[in-house]
Amino acid sequence: MAGIPGLLLLLLLLLLCAVGQVSPYGAHWKPTWPAYRLPVVLPQSTLNLGKPDFGAEAKLEVSSSCGPQCHKGTPLPTYEEAKRYLSYETLYANGSRTETQVGIYVLSSGGRQESSGKSRRKRQIYGYDSRFSIFGKDFLLNYPFSTSVKLSTGCTGTLVAEKHVLTAAHCIHDGKTYVKGTQKLRVGFLKPKFKDGGRGANDSSSAMPEKMKFQWIRVKRTHVPKGWIKGNANDIGMDYDYALLELKKPHKRKFMKIGVSPPAKQLPGGRIHFSGYDNDRPGNLVYRFCDVKDETYDLLYQQCDAQPGASGSGVYVRMWKRQQQKWERKIIGIFSGHQWVDMNGSPQDFNVAVRITPLKYAQICYWIKGNYLDCREG
Repeated sequence: MAGIPGLLLLLLLLLLCAVGQVSPYGAHWKPTWPAYRLPVVLPQSTLNLGKPDFGAEAKLEVSSSCGPQCHKGTPLPTYEEAKRYLSYETLYANGSRTETQVGIYVLSSGGRQESSGKSRRKRQIYGYDSRFSIFGKDFLLNYPFSTSVKLSTGCTGTLVAEKHVLTAAHCIHDGKTYVKGTQKLRVGFLKPKFKDGGRGANDSSSAMPEKMKFQWIRVKRTHVPKGWIKGNANDIGMDYDYALLELKKPHKRKFMKIGVSPPAKQLPGGRIHFSGYDNDRPGNLVYRFCDVKDETYDLLYQQCDAQPGASGSGVYVRMWKRQQQKWERKIIGIFSGHQWVDMNGSPQDFNVAVRITPLKYAQICYWIKGNYLDCREG
């Protein structure tokens, strides 16, 4: 394939990734996880970088004026551009930093823009507030809600392996440098706080939900794709607003696997789900679900009610796993934040999630597993 032009190679890659999708025909059809032939993203070289200054202010949301039509009109990256965007920085707990260049292989079958004009409300609630605060240890400590964790920078993350947390890149990096507190980044696990050995919110005699506390685990290292850093949260940068955190010790909780994002029309009911720590409900885990309104290759546009603080939440769906003959939830995206979009002179707002594409799946899976052979199924 050495002689194939970069863009043609990438288009071939996308065609390969679409093989095996299931069509919803038949009276007993179930929404089924598509089968993909996945690419391989492998490190090629690693360079040492200087220590960052950790000077950025943590922002719990990212806005961009480039909406669905803008993104749909953007050309797909060439092969060389895709390699550049999927290269990544790794930050270690001691403050050291590296940059890793990657190669992309196809195997055979086996800056944020400021909005102009008058200020607009940042509430991100569409009509009736459809969010649900999750109370009581019987819910909070059980799957899938137990996979949601809080970052010390104020965002949300999701457990995706024994020691790994998936979140939004802007929760730790503003596109130019790392945010304050990232060198001592911690992940908080919500736990019930019983008073006097007392009973929790599930006791029918309790009028108030039990108070909660967090148990914190330090982060050993973080990975951020260069597509986010080079893009600086503008245009294509929004497509790469994701990061992976590795904890210093296992969390010992059930986690949710990542998966390749199916087309919106294949999602059960066309809906997505996610839980996060919205900043208008301190100490509460807030769950919501909603319909997908539009999509591009890299982004899902929806109007799930959300507040800053929910950024970094894992967006998930539950579909049928044909090989194991069972239902399975997987994370198919990362909730990024709020966008105002100029639609023919009329402002319209969306909440945006970054889709886990085949290339992103291959990259994130390799970050977790360290072996591409364990990343052949999305």
